This record gives sequence, structure tokens and C-alpha cells, in this order.
Amino acid sequence: MERIPEPELMDDPEQAEAYASADFSEPHNAFVAHFRRLFRDFAAGRVLDLGCGPADVAIRFCKAYPDAILTGVDASSVMLQLGYAAVREAGLAERLQLVQSHLPDEGLAALQFDAVISNSLLHHLDDPAVLWETVRQMAKPGAPVLIMDLMRPASFAEAGQLAGRYAGEAPPVLRRDFHNSLLAAYRPEEVREQLHAANLLGFRVEAVSDRHLLIWGNL
Repeated sequence: MERIPEPELMDDPEQAEAYASADFSEPHNAFVAHFRRLFRDFAAGRVLDLGCGPADVAIRFCKAYPDAILTGVDASSVMLQLGYAAVREAGLAERLQLVQSHLPDEGLAALQFDAVISNSLLHHLDDPAVLWETVRQMAKPGAPVLIMDLMRPASFAEAGQLAGRYAGEAPPVLRRDFHNSLLAAYRPEEVREQLHAANLLGFRVEAVSDRHLLIWGNL
């Protein structure tokens, strides 16, 4: 099945609110667990979360790593407003800063981080090279990098089945968004080609569920 792109920004208030209110505890906890499993030596430092959305993953990461300081970046002002509220409610405003930015961002590119993470950003990008170039610019040498995203199913029918299985009881706007995101996601072989083009040859691509890809390595 060919990829069907979707809009890069999730800036519709109804859509953003539905996303922020949804229960993503399973995949988001899994994201943090994967980072801990893959990068056992990491304990503290400045962490960049690309495409942080309403900051749920960043908040969970902060709680798992109390000596880490996070910067979350997202282009959607609607998502960030929800994120600001969540960060304040979690009591993490001193360790978790949210910044509105559309990649590529030359101002941000001057900064460097001890780790880079990203969840569910890649499938929003029509030009995935933007993500990989940002990673190369902003991660310090040797920094751990973990990207998790959806994986495009083999067929339109399978995408419908996955949407029914995992979002069947969700509000229609969220169910539709999840289905469209599956259609916009990249396949493992496509991501490997992206990494090769970006000269991130040491990075690995791994399917970790029936709908999720993990991309990881050290810069």
C-alpha cells in the first residue's frame, strides 16, 4: 500500500483535545521502557523531545529520569497550550520547557542535547530528512536517540482493522485521525532508506508491535 500523507500540523482544537484526552499510557509507558532498556547508562542530562504534542511522553520521561531536564518542541500552538497545562499539573515546570517551533529551525539547531527522543512525529513529515537532519544537528556526539512512530500496514483493509481494534471506542475524530496516521506512516524498509541517506548508518529499525516502529542508536 502506498503512503497517503496527512497534514503536518494537528492544529484543529477538537482534534488536539481528543488526542490529549486519549489514553496512550500503554505505548507511552512502553516508549520510556524502551529507552531504559536500550540506553542503560543514561541517567541525567538535557533531553530534546521533537514533536512533543501535549507533552505526555515528556512528562513520563521526566518522572522516570528525575535528573533530566527536558525541552519539548512542537509546531502546533493548540497542542502546546494543552501541554503547558499538563506540565503545570504534573509540577514539572522547572524541568520541562515547551517551545513552539517548526522544523527545520536554525535557532534551535545551535543547541545541543545529551539525548533526543521523538514519538509520533515522523509520519507527519512529508520530508523525513528534516527529522534526521535535526537529530544530527542537535544531538551531541554519542548521544542516545530514540524515535517511535506508527508503522504503515500492508493494506488499506489492515489499516481499518487496526483502527477498529485500537480506536474503535474512541471519539470519531480520534478514530479518523488514527486511521489517517496509519496510512501516512512509513514502512521499516523506507525508514532504513531514510537513515542511509542521512548517513545514520549505526541506527536500527525494529517493529515492536503490530503498529509501532522503533528507531534507535547513538549519534
